[in-house]
Amino acid sequence: MAYRVEFSRRADRDFRALARQVQERLRQRIDALERDPRPVDAERLSAQDPLYRIRAGDYRIIYAVRDDILLVLVVQVGHRRDVYRRIPG
Repeated sequence: MAYRVEFSRRADRDFRALARQVQERLRQRIDALERDPRPVDAERLSAQDPLYRIRAGDYRIIYAVRDDILLVLVVQVGHRRDVYRRIPG
């Protein structure tokens, strides 16, 4: 089954603000989440937190997986130095 990928309002805004070349690289990783929402290199941010992260060069994609409705929600996209400070609580 394929998952549906959606962006939070903030993640969408941050994604659109990135350079086109960076967007293309991240888009490949994000599109791959439709087929496998937990790839081998995905890491859970903490044991209690339902968020995962994948790396794409110096950028990170923070997302949540809802298996009950086959949804991957991208909640944060950004450079590694900033992305963890702005994770929604």
